[in-house]
Amino acid sequence: MTRATLDKDPSEVAAMFDEVAARYDLTNTVLSLGQDRGWRRAVAEALALRPGERVLDLAAGTATSSAALASTGAHVVGCDFSLGMLQVGRRAGHAGVDLVAGDALRLPFADASFDAVTISFGLRNTADLDVALAELRRVTRPGGRLVVCEFSHPTWAPLRQVYVNYLMRALPAVPTRVSSDPAAYVYLAESIRAWPDQPALSGHLQDAGWGDVAWRDLTGGIVALHRGTNGVGTNGVGTNVVGTNVVGTDGPAR
Repeated sequence: MTRATLDKDPSEVAAMFDEVAARYDLTNTVLSLGQDRGWRRAVAEALALRPGERVLDLAAGTATSSAALASTGAHVVGCDFSLGMLQVGRRAGHAGVDLVAGDALRLPFADASFDAVTISFGLRNTADLDVALAELRRVTRPGGRLVVCEFSHPTWAPLRQVYVNYLMRALPAVPTRVSSDPAAYVYLAESIRAWPDQPALSGHLQDAGWGDVAWRDLTGGIVALHRGTNGVGTNGVGTNVVGTNVVGTDGPAR
């Protein structure tokens, strides 16, 4: 079993995802208590894709997220550096989705190739957050949109403490029943705890040149959606425009 560390060596991280690919989607649904479906819907709504637009789904994995985006009529290119995850996605045969192997730090696409770009639960796994954000901007047309969906930090103190306990105790134990590589979920818990909070991640987006940066909490801040626009707007720090919306109870705020 491959155990990646917070150094995030690309070969180790890719090998880790190769090993969990077969049961990755099932494990995510179990660990999130079914919330992952609502998070994917929230990403699709935030992107506001139109038929015929080209969208990059970076860290697409098994292409479950890509399929949700393709249902809008957009043409989706899913990109991931785990060949095992892409193999699972190709077997699923999602319509309207092309899958490409690639590195987030050196994307295999020309400048301004996409109308919109998104990355869900993958930015945290890159070896260099700022380079990845700059690469996403490079391949986005002027005025194009970015949506980042990532685990974050609950804003309500009691929930935050419960969540930390879940990450460090319950989360690594659950995959022993449903995943082929429980050690991967120890890395998951550690990487979530080390991840920047909502305002700090907004700062990284700004530094990479994204404008109109804003974020929105899902499930009380366990997950956050960050949005930006390429080359348009004031480039000022966005605000938490939704707060503690709970996906799965009230549904994504609109």
